[in-house]
Amino acid sequence: MRIQRSQARYRQGSVTVFSLALTTVLVAVLAITLDLGYIAVSHAELRRTADASAMAACWELYEQQNESTNVAETSVLNAAMEAASLNLISHQSPTIGTSLNDFAIGYYDASNGGSFSSNSPHAPNAVRVRVARHSLVNGQLPLFFGAITGRSSQSLETYAVAAMQNNISGFHLPATESITVDILPIALDLGTWEAVVAGQTTDTFTCSNGNVSNGSDGKYECNLYPQGTGSPGNRGTVDIGGSNNSTADLSRQILDGISRQDFVDLGKPLAFDANGVLELNGDTGISAGIKDELASIIGQKRIIPIYTNVTGNGNNATYRIVRLEGVQILDVKLTGPKNGKRVIVQPAKMVARQSILSTSESRSSDYLVSPVMLVE
Repeated sequence: MRIQRSQARYRQGSVTVFSLALTTVLVAVLAITLDLGYIAVSHAELRRTADASAMAACWELYEQQNESTNVAETSVLNAAMEAASLNLISHQSPTIGTSLNDFAIGYYDASNGGSFSSNSPHAPNAVRVRVARHSLVNGQLPLFFGAITGRSSQSLETYAVAAMQNNISGFHLPATESITVDILPIALDLGTWEAVVAGQTTDTFTCSNGNVSNGSDGKYECNLYPQGTGSPGNRGTVDIGGSNNSTADLSRQILDGISRQDFVDLGKPLAFDANGVLELNGDTGISAGIKDELASIIGQKRIIPIYTNVTGNGNNATYRIVRLEGVQILDVKLTGPKNGKRVIVQPAKMVARQSILSTSESRSSDYLVSPVMLVE
């Protein structure tokens, strides 16, 4: 009996030791699991903050396009910091470092898989933001069970790149009639456009915040009317919709943009084909019937088609569109002698809503960009 009682006490002691050991292991596993979960949640918050900061900064980059480099960079950085401060990471509002590793304005090249460069010769179209919690910025993430796991904090970092892409190849069919695309149904020849961009034309108007006045502003202009198109009886208006658009159709499109029904009536995608060409029918020309509508959008931005050549005459003309660009309307006069008629525009960067993006490096616009989007 003594032997049996001794064995029972031994077994009870062994169970107690085993239970304590198992409990210790379970507590350690639980501590590790909770800390890993906390790290995962914090990393998701870090990613969300980086995305929001990059998006806000890139939109500010668009808004600051006419400012000096120093002013623009300061405003863009402030926008990124403000967005970051509104997104908590583990109950803490983060800051963004000012080093090139933490914040950079640059160019995103969508071709060849896409890449960001902070020293590209191209005009900047993207912002890269890194959000971190480490010893130098925001402090390391404190963990709950450092005494158990032997690790009291964790370094975290992530980055995001937001860009306005200029590889515009056309436009999607709007989902509803309430959505329109601000395309002016007047085409401009490629040679004149290139001359404007190169600063080889006139500079007689100033436009600031939509207000137009006489005087040079360093931005060159051209006249949409009259321009020789090589097609007798045609002065540059194009059908974006059904053939033989009426003056009422042109007026509506000038004021309100291209509608969903216009896309349907066109009978084909409003986009470049595999050869980089979009063919549009031509109307009989720019008439005084649309002068009031054009005059009402002076100071506003519109997209115009750029063509290389025209074949056929009048309503049978076909425009070979090869680019889409953004312009600002500066002056309109469509009465009186022909040599005095004018629709003066200057290049102006604008956002192309509903845009289709191309993966071709050659399919790009100088003054037309997509809405800001996350690319990395």
